[in-house]
Amino acid sequence: MTFGGSAVRGDARLARRAAVRLGAQAAVLVAVLVVVLTAVAVVVLIDAQRAQVTAQLDDAIARADDVGDPPAGVYLLLRAPDGTVTATAGLPDGVAEPEALAEAAAGGDPPAVERDVDEVQYEIATQRRPDGSTVQAILDLTANHAERNRLVATMLVVGLVGLAGAAAAGTWLGHRALSPLSAALALQRRFVADAGHELRTPLTLLGTRAQLLRRRLRRTTDVDREALAEADGVVADAARLTAILEDLLLTADPRAERTTEPVDLAALAREVGDSAGAEVRVDADEPVVVRGTPVALTRAVTALVDNAVRHARTGTVVAVHADGDRAVVDVTDDGEGVDPAVAPRIFERFTTGARTTDPGRRRYGIGLALVAEIAAAHDGRVELVPATTGAHFRLTLPVDRSGW
Repeated sequence: MTFGGSAVRGDARLARRAAVRLGAQAAVLVAVLVVVLTAVAVVVLIDAQRAQVTAQLDDAIARADDVGDPPAGVYLLLRAPDGTVTATAGLPDGVAEPEALAEAAAGGDPPAVERDVDEVQYEIATQRRPDGSTVQAILDLTANHAERNRLVATMLVVGLVGLAGAAAAGTWLGHRALSPLSAALALQRRFVADAGHELRTPLTLLGTRAQLLRRRLRRTTDVDREALAEADGVVADAARLTAILEDLLLTADPRAERTTEPVDLAALAREVGDSAGAEVRVDADEPVVVRGTPVALTRAVTALVDNAVRHARTGTVVAVHADGDRAVVDVTDDGEGVDPAVAPRIFERFTTGARTTDPGRRRYGIGLALVAEIAAAHDGRVELVPATTGAHFRLTLPVDRSGW
């Protein structure tokens, strides 16, 4: 695998897409705010206009001496005590409310009503005055509606301009915020590529020399079986380290496609336990199969076993079994256990949870964090199970029943 200009360009594309998403989210937020503020403003305006209309009609009725000179936009109907009705010139047909006029003249209190005539809306109020006359005031609401429409249109235009500005500003700010992250990501990829290249060469040489040594030992007539077994182990370890290096390079590139296959956790645990010198107990009558990346799962189980072996007093137990649709790997030791103060953060990087540490070997607190990441990548989880003595870690993964 190589990390070069294509990876850097890929990071730049990811940063641009993230910036566009941030801009879109800012635009959506502004749109919601504009809609809410517009709705509030319209409600407030409607209430204010309604109060203004009521005041205009009441004032027109109170000041009406005759129907000849009403306020602008108002028509009047005046019913004298003798029943004679006069109306303002130009009153549109069908607008007046004769029933309300008669009701008020008879001592009633008809409510104000709205009426649409020829696509024009009117507000009508009728009151009986102390002098015995009855007045009906009719207000043309065209001007009120025009003012409301102007306000709504203005707010929509301002909102659209703000929407475009928020999208542009969000994209620009997102790009500025993500540019350092993109650069850091590119630097990380270059470091991984350089480290992978530098490690691959000595690993290849190590594997080649181990194979040559094993070949010479096999050609020896009086071969030392123990030395030959050790040579076989070195060859296997070199191959395993090369596979781990390739898996680490894949992990460093989130766009890389990782191939998965059925993996028998029981057999994997036996292999890891044998290489670590730990006691392995497999609680299963048949293979416990999950689907994943063999190298990554080997890394996860190895990290758990290595952690247990380092802190155990007398021994470590690795138990593998299936629990319904979940595969379970339990790794326990009889050591000092995990410090309760750091237990909640035990799967965070650079956190060491042992009560006692080996002063001869530095611990970085990365192994368990890698186990958590590998488990999450395989739709599983790792947890610290409460134990009376020692430490108990449990790795659970989905069982793969396809083909079995």
